[in-house]
Amino acid sequence: MALLLALGIAILITPGVRRFAFKIGAIDKPDHRKVHAKIMPRLGGLAVFLAFAVTVLLTQQLDNRIIGLLVGGLLIVLLGILDDTKGLPAKVKLVGQIVAAAAVIPFGVQVEFITNPLTGNMVQLGIWGIPVTIFWIISVTNAVNLIDGLDGLAGGTSFIAAITLAAVTWRQASLPGGTGMEVVVLAVILAASILGFLRYNFFPAKIFLGDTGSMFLGYALSTLAVMGVAKAATAISVIVPMVIMGIPLLDVFFAILRRYQSHRPIFQPDKEHLHHRMMALGLSHKQTVLAIYAINLLLGISAFLLTVISTSQAVLLLLIIAVVIIVAANKIGIIGKATKTITVSQNLQQRSSKM
Repeated sequence: MALLLALGIAILITPGVRRFAFKIGAIDKPDHRKVHAKIMPRLGGLAVFLAFAVTVLLTQQLDNRIIGLLVGGLLIVLLGILDDTKGLPAKVKLVGQIVAAAAVIPFGVQVEFITNPLTGNMVQLGIWGIPVTIFWIISVTNAVNLIDGLDGLAGGTSFIAAITLAAVTWRQASLPGGTGMEVVVLAVILAASILGFLRYNFFPAKIFLGDTGSMFLGYALSTLAVMGVAKAATAISVIVPMVIMGIPLLDVFFAILRRYQSHRPIFQPDKEHLHHRMMALGLSHKQTVLAIYAINLLLGISAFLLTVISTSQAVLLLLIIAVVIIVAANKIGIIGKATKTITVSQNLQQRSSKM
């Protein structure tokens, strides 16, 4: 019932949010870095947030952690609306993200311990859990924000991550003494809210998530991971959330590495992200998005497998994943200095002109 309600709300209100975005000037204009060729409304994340929040309020028994998630989510959405309409400096956005991430701490959402994957021993973080929690939430929030470069990419990636998060948390909650079933429901509600919005956001998109949506999705997923997966005491639990959010986190990591090697500012945007490079290889807009969906799905299956196999098998699986990622990233050209930057830009501009 909650799933259908969230799905229905997102489908029904997104057209209204689209009109509202045009009215308040929350629009995305084409430029040399973007692949769309016409003015697009941005504020789509507002529809996802409203579908999620209304469904949770109507169907779930609220506790402190859920209230904290909604309060923090509202703060990040308000920050996103300001950015989508006015355009905020990076430092102001970062401060706002820190405030939103810290907002969940008083409600009991915090990384309390980290399990050593080598020994299985739990390391209690104490007060250090606060900066660890804030750093994790901000990292995922910005990672999802940065991959939002193609129609349906951030939304579909977040949908797969939410379903994976629900499956992994369900697996842990079903074990003797396990907890977190409410997180399973919340993750499914989030997935349904995203799915309803994707009806309008998948290629060719009628509305973009905007910073409102991409930041909210990253925020919600990272917070739900803290509420669910991070509570597990298994040796591999510290790695599972990173695998679930593999594509966004890896794209950010490789961007930082690439810019450092090229002696460019780390926060300087470029056209060498995963989706840019895949389009440069000849994939269409839609094919690129579907290919990244497939990679996300494989990482999601891997994350679930990590919770059902032994620690030694999990370590072997992680090594295989790491090798495949490094080889593939190097072959595609998202590691190191790009040798075909001009060709990449030309290909993207040619594709943009055809849309």
